[in-house]
Amino acid sequence: MKKIALAVCLFLAAPVFADHHGGVADEVKAAVVAFNDAYESNDYETYFGYYTEDATLFFFGERQKVSDYYESWSASIKSGGGVDKYELSDVQIQVLPGGEGAVSSYFVVGTSHSPDGESSTVNAFESEVWQKIDGEWKIISLHYTEY
Repeated sequence: MKKIALAVCLFLAAPVFADHHGGVADEVKAAVVAFNDAYESNDYETYFGYYTEDATLFFFGERQKVSDYYESWSASIKSGGGVDKYELSDVQIQVLPGGEGAVSSYFVVGTSHSPDGESSTVNAFESEVWQKIDGEWKIISLHYTEY
């Protein structure tokens, strides 16, 4: 009988936990979309505002420092390069216990152009670890892989 009572309590409480994590997942998904919208619109100041200063970034086969990435990306945009389109699909958000952290993962089809006008399209997978810091969702780790 105790097992049945416990099962009923857990069943009735599940929507409360789901709603709590659903709200956090919605917040993180909104941050993911805003982060990628800033990237797609070449607004590198807003885009880099989502990273912590010491975030771990991994792309193009190696770790990158946020400061080095900022320097190279802003220089590319200032010299005429940039993103033309960055479409996300299959966005998944996993909220970590406590609701102060989450992992996002998604697929991307991106089209960009170099400063000399050469266009390229990539298919990629991206995942990020987000942490709520001073009331804002920030990226503490990002992994980007083209396939």
